[in-house]
Amino acid sequence: MLAKVWIVLAVEAVIFAGLLFGSAGTLGWPPAWAFLGVVSVGAFLITRMVERRDPALVEERLRWPIRRAQLPWDGVVIVILTVVFPGWLALMGLDAVRFDWSWMPDWLQIVGGIGVATALSFVYRVFEENTFLQLVRAHKERGQKLISTGPYAVVRHPFYAAVLFFCISTALLLGSWLGLAGVFVLAVGLVVRTALEDRELRKKLEGYSAYARQVPYRLVPGVW
Repeated sequence: MLAKVWIVLAVEAVIFAGLLFGSAGTLGWPPAWAFLGVVSVGAFLITRMVERRDPALVEERLRWPIRRAQLPWDGVVIVILTVVFPGWLALMGLDAVRFDWSWMPDWLQIVGGIGVATALSFVYRVFEENTFLQLVRAHKERGQKLISTGPYAVVRHPFYAAVLFFCISTALLLGSWLGLAGVFVLAVGLVVRTALEDRELRKKLEGYSAYARQVPYRLVPGVW
């Protein structure tokens, strides 16, 4: 793997740790350590797989989020999510540990931990099927084509579905009812981005409209 990739993954882990333990006011928070461990391993495996299959796409994803934005609305949504997600992590540290506002049974936190690992395995599977995901612009010169197999045969945006499941599971693992309520805010951002991206793909990706009729649901089968 590129040295730059290692650095980015390490920086992300440090930032997440700072947000969680800084807001909690202690390093003695086992669920946070479990979260960081699972996420770090998952991010490493996913990035290594994408780097082996398409190094150029890894380079593109290493750019700052706002610079990756390909359309004006995309930049706005990315900025909002980039601000909300760190605040959400800090909120759970305050809620579950520092002020002890929430209490969640151990079994439910264990379920959350399993959910986090499962969500990351879903993300791995989605990237395995389509390394072009999250790239709103149609990359015909790079060989981008319509993907309708694997998880894409269930919902049109399986990556965002996995992210939503990841956020719910994270709140459970960290034992924060406020964090679970905060998933609603993150979900709104994902829904908006999904709807706008869907509209753009209908315009620019050949066959997408027919695919949308074949797979009617964007995020949650049977719901939306």
